Amino acid sequence: MPDIDIDFCYERREEVIDYVKRKYGDDHVAQIITFGTMGAKAAIRDVGRVLDIGYNKVDKVAKEIPFALGMTIDKALDTNPNLKELYDQDPETKEIINISKQIEGMLRHASTHAAGVVISKNPVDEYVPLYKHQDAITTQFTMTTLEELGLLKMDFLGLRTLTVIRDTLDLIEKNRVIKNYTEKIDFSKMDYDDPKVYEMLSSGNTLGVFQLESAGMRSFMKQLKPDNFEDIVAGISLFRPGPMDSIPAYIKNKSNPKDVTYLHEKLKPIMEVTYGCLVYQEQVMQVVRDLGGYSYGRSDLVRRAMSKKKMDVMEEERQYFIHGKFDEDGNIEIAGCIRNGVEEEIANKIFDDMIDFARYAFNKSHAAAYGVLAYETAYLKTYYPVEFMAALITSVMGNTDKVVEYIRECKALEIDVLPPDINKSFSKFSVEGDNIRFGLAAVKNVGVNIINNIIAERESNGLFVDLVDLVKRLDQKDTNKRVIESLIKCGAFDNISENRASLMAGYESLLESVSMDRKKNVQGQISLFDAFGDSEEDSDFQQIYSLPKRQEYEERERLNLEKEVLGMYVSGHPLSQFEKELQEKTSMDNGKLNSLKEEEESYLQMNETDVIMGGMIVTKTIKTTKRNEIMAFIELEDLYGAIEIIVFPQLLQKYNVILNEDNIIYVKGTLSIKEGENAKLIAREIKDINDDTDFADRNYNSGRTRNVENIKPESGKKLYLKIDSMSDTDTTNNIVEIAKQYPGNDSIYLYPMDENINGKRKAYKMTGALTCICDEFINNLEELLPKDNIKVKA
Repeated sequence: MPDIDIDFCYERREEVIDYVKRKYGDDHVAQIITFGTMGAKAAIRDVGRVLDIGYNKVDKVAKEIPFALGMTIDKALDTNPNLKELYDQDPETKEIINISKQIEGMLRHASTHAAGVVISKNPVDEYVPLYKHQDAITTQFTMTTLEELGLLKMDFLGLRTLTVIRDTLDLIEKNRVIKNYTEKIDFSKMDYDDPKVYEMLSSGNTLGVFQLESAGMRSFMKQLKPDNFEDIVAGISLFRPGPMDSIPAYIKNKSNPKDVTYLHEKLKPIMEVTYGCLVYQEQVMQVVRDLGGYSYGRSDLVRRAMSKKKMDVMEEERQYFIHGKFDEDGNIEIAGCIRNGVEEEIANKIFDDMIDFARYAFNKSHAAAYGVLAYETAYLKTYYPVEFMAALITSVMGNTDKVVEYIRECKALEIDVLPPDINKSFSKFSVEGDNIRFGLAAVKNVGVNIINNIIAERESNGLFVDLVDLVKRLDQKDTNKRVIESLIKCGAFDNISENRASLMAGYESLLESVSMDRKKNVQGQISLFDAFGDSEEDSDFQQIYSLPKRQEYEERERLNLEKEVLGMYVSGHPLSQFEKELQEKTSMDNGKLNSLKEEEESYLQMNETDVIMGGMIVTKTIKTTKRNEIMAFIELEDLYGAIEIIVFPQLLQKYNVILNEDNIIYVKGTLSIKEGENAKLIAREIKDINDDTDFADRNYNSGRTRNVENIKPESGKKLYLKIDSMSDTDTTNNIVEIAKQYPGNDSIYLYPMDENINGKRKAYKMTGALTCICDEFINNLEELLPKDNIKVKA
C-alpha cells in the first residue's frame, strides 16, 4: 500500500487526528510506535557513564564520531585517524569503544512517531498488537512492518509555515479587509506570476520565506534571479547535495538558453524546462521511458534503485536501457535505446549522468508543493510585510535567536517592533498601524490563561488605568508576584504609569494590601455603607494603594531588566549608537553565525577561521590554570546575540584593564566550532572601542591570515610535553586549542606521568594537532605547563 504524506497547520494537527477517529471510529485509528536506537555517539556516552569514566574524556571520544547519516563506530574508526589513534593507544578508550560496538544499534526507548497514523478497515487490534504511550494508543509494530502488512499509513505532519500563512491572513482580515482597505486574499485564484514577488526573491531578501531563508539559499536566489514559478521549484530541488553541482550550469543556461546542448535530441522536451539539467526524479523516469521504452511502472523501479544506490540492479537496468529486454515468449518487453535510434555510447553517457544525479534527486511533485508555499510566503512578505513578520515572529517565540533575527529584519523593512503594552498587546505578536506590537506570550512567567483573562477583562470593562486598577480588577491567582514583576520589567505598564522603578519599589506591598482587603471582604468585615459603595475609604481608594515615587532606572539597567524577561532588548539596545562602527570594523557577528547554523556543514567549516568581532562584555568569569595563573571566559554580546571569548593568561595580563563588564571591545581571534556546541572565539588581540589604532594584522578580517610577528617556523621539529595524565582533558584540550593557532608541520607528543611500562613512559602522538614551533607558541604553553615539562627536539 502507498503511504500518504500531508502537512497541516501545526496548531491544528490534533484536530485532524480527532476527525479521522470520529469518521472511522476510535478503534480503527492508531498512531505509530517508533523505537529510538542506540547511535554511535549515544552508545559511547552511555558506556562511559556506566563505567564511571570522566565526562570530559567520554565527550572527547564521542565528538570524534563524524556527523554523517548512517555513521557507525566501525566507519568512524576507518575514516577518522584521530579516533583510531585514541583507540590504539589508550586502553580505556579502547574498552569504551569495544563495549559501545556491542550495544550500538540496540533499541533504547519507545515513543510515538511524529506524524504516522494508521487507518484500518477493521479495528486495528485485529491486525497488530497495540501499546499505550502516555495518552496515545499506538501500534506495537513500526511503520516498516505496517507497510509490509498492507496497512494504510498516513503521515499527518505539523508544518509551521502553514500556521504562519494562516495567522498572516487572519491579521490581514482583521486589519485591512474588514476596514475595506484591501480585498480578501485567495491564493487559489492566483497565477503565481507577480513580477514584484520575483523581484523580491531575486534580491535575496528572503528571510522568513519558506525553504528560501538560509544564508546559502539567499545567496543562490541572487544568482538564480527566478522570474517564474518553475525557477522556484527548480531552485528548491537544486539546493541539495548532488544536484547542487548542476547549479552553475543551470544559471549559465538560464541566461543563455540558446546555447543549451543535449546529448540527444530526444532529451530536449524532457530537460528544456530545466535548461538542459537533470533536476527531478520524474525526469529520470521520463528519460528511461522515452529513450529506453520503459513502462511507467518499470521506470519507477529504476528511480528507486538509483535513489537507494542498488548497483547490481542499476547495472542490470543499464543493459535493458541500452539493448532492451525480451520476455519469456520472445516478445519485446523493453525496446532499449538502440532500437529507438540512440547510439550505445550516448546511451551509456546518459545512464551514467542519471546514476550520479538520482542518488540525491528531489521529486518534482514534492518540490512543486514546497514551491507553492515559498511563493505564498514571498507574496505575503512583499505586499503585507507587517502582518507577515508579526505572524512569523509569533511562530518562533520559543527561539530567542530567531526572534532577534526576525526583529532585525523588521528594522531593515522599516517596521518598528513595539514593547509589550498591558492595554494593547495580545497573546501573539499583533499589528498596530504600520508597526508590530510585542506579544505577551513571549514574556517570561506570563502564562496563556493569565493573558486571556487580561484581554477578556479589558475588553469587557475598559482599558486599565494603572497597575492598581489592574490588580483590583483581576483575580488574585492572575496577579502573583512573578507575573506582575515580569510585566513591569518588560515595560507593559510604561504607557499608564510614571516609571518602572516606582512600580518595582511598590508592587509587592500593593499585592499584599489588596490581598488583605479581599480576605476581610470574604469574612464579612465591611460596613453596610461599604457594601453599597458609600464609604469614604472607597473614594480614597487610590490613596490607600498609592505607590512610592522613585527616579527611573538608568537606561542600561532598564534594558537589562527588559532582557531578563524577554530574552532580548526591545525598547532599545546598549550598542545601537555603535552599530555603524561595529559593521565597518568587524568581519563576523552573531547574526551571521546564527544564519550559518541552519546549514550545519557550512557552519562547521567556519572552525579555525580568523575573524574580528565586536560587542559589549556582559559577563567575565575568571578561572585558575594548573600553574596558578588566571585566564578569562568572556560573554561578548553584539546586536545579534552573544559568543564566548576565551582569553589565555598571557593575553589576559596584557588586556585585563579593558576587560570590564559593560565595556565595548573588538576581539581579533580564531573561531572554535565543534559539533553540537555553540561557537567560541579564542582571542589573539583585544582593543577598546575608543582605541583608533589598527590591529597588528590589517588583513585579518579577509580570511585565514595570521600575525606572523615573532613566529619563526622551523619545520620537522618535535615537541614533547609532560602532563599529569591523559585523563586530564582540560590540559590536553587547551594544548590543542593553542596548537591550532600556529598551524605548521611540527609534531606534538604527550608523556603522561601516570603511565609507566617497564620503567619507560609511554608517548602519545597528537594527531590533527600539527603545529609550527615558535617562541610565541612556547610562551603560551608555559602558561599551562611548567617550563621543564616542555622540550623541543629536531
